[in-house]
Amino acid sequence: MTVLVTGLPRSGTSWTGKMLAASGELTYVNEPLNPQHPPGRCPGVLRATVTHRFQYICESNEGDWLPAFRDTVALRYRFLAELRANRSPYDLARMVRYGAAFARGRLTGRRALLDDPFAVLSAGWFAARLGCRVVALVRDPVGFVASWRRLGWTADLDQLLDQPLLVRDHPSVLELRPLADCGDRIAKAVALWRFTRSVLLGTPGIHVVSYEALASDPLGGFRELYEVCGLTWSRRAERRILRACTGPGPGSGAFSWSGLSRTGYRPMDSRLALKAAGRGLSAEEILRVRALAQAPHEHA
Repeated sequence: MTVLVTGLPRSGTSWTGKMLAASGELTYVNEPLNPQHPPGRCPGVLRATVTHRFQYICESNEGDWLPAFRDTVALRYRFLAELRANRSPYDLARMVRYGAAFARGRLTGRRALLDDPFAVLSAGWFAARLGCRVVALVRDPVGFVASWRRLGWTADLDQLLDQPLLVRDHPSVLELRPLADCGDRIAKAVALWRFTRSVLLGTPGIHVVSYEALASDPLGGFRELYEVCGLTWSRRAERRILRACTGPGPGSGAFSWSGLSRTGYRPMDSRLALKAAGRGLSAEEILRVRALAQAPHEHA
């Protein structure tokens, strides 16, 4: 059964995906629904056109998505489609890497692991229509907002409001409209966090997990996720996770992936990372984030 790891960007999806891939039973596929190229807009991986950040997929618009994702989860790489669209040296190197990984995965009976924060609003569809085991990460709002602040990111709420089927199925998204054109980055980020969290908590058939709980007890947390995802908890996986989550950081030798997948994952001491979660926000801003996370109509 395919595994989907999702949650808003900067919620620990890449980290979680890599730790699950440490089982040796999965083929890692990075962000097929990302509208930015790379890693998205790669028809070899997903032969469908992504039109929005946080693309909403449901039974009403699955006509193109269902066959495309069936190919992806079956690890069928479309070389000709990729060559027609992307021919830079980076693209060709990535094609070789992914094409080989897909072929090796099929030959060895591995399942696909989709690490895709941009699938967060479509998690229910992946579970119901593709039979995915869905793990959805939710991060504390202070850590989430601080991380976006440090990267200079702004929540583009129009990307949600411009999707009629999302508005139809989740009308509470209309509460974001007053913030769409404002310059208040904190209020917009919290609004995105609040709406996404409500969608995930209301979606049956998925496993929602706290990033902070996972980071504070990585071995216990990942052992539970291995059971949720039908993976074998082995001594090798335990050693790799222990080294990657409690070691000194990059260069520790726990993992050896190249940069071709362009993920946000880096080896880290996950408990220490929690202590710096609010870095970049003032005490007043942290209090404001907490208040906004609890009060959906206060954004001034």
